[in-house]
Amino acid sequence: MTIIEATNYFAKQGEAPAVLEQRRQATAIRRELGLEPGEILVLREGNGPDVRWECRFPTRTAYEADMAARAGSDAFSQARRVMHTLVDRFERHVYEVDESR
Repeated sequence: MTIIEATNYFAKQGEAPAVLEQRRQATAIRRELGLEPGEILVLREGNGPDVRWECRFPTRTAYEADMAARAGSDAFSQARRVMHTLVDRFERHVYEVDESR
């Protein structure tokens, strides 16, 4: 079962460029940890988060291992702390792909 993690970043007024740069930093840390980098999406039209990050995991176990690697990384924890100073709101959503065609 494929798991998709999606995180939404709603930037404080004027901080959207900094939020994007911080998400890029977090993605670089993911690469250093040997994790899948995921995909960064930037809002160009409509309402929604200024920046969104998504990553697919082949199994729930792979997702949990990814979360554990992040939790064990001081660099990733610091990147997360900085991000929270730049956003008004943060959301994490975890989805399971419906493969019941």
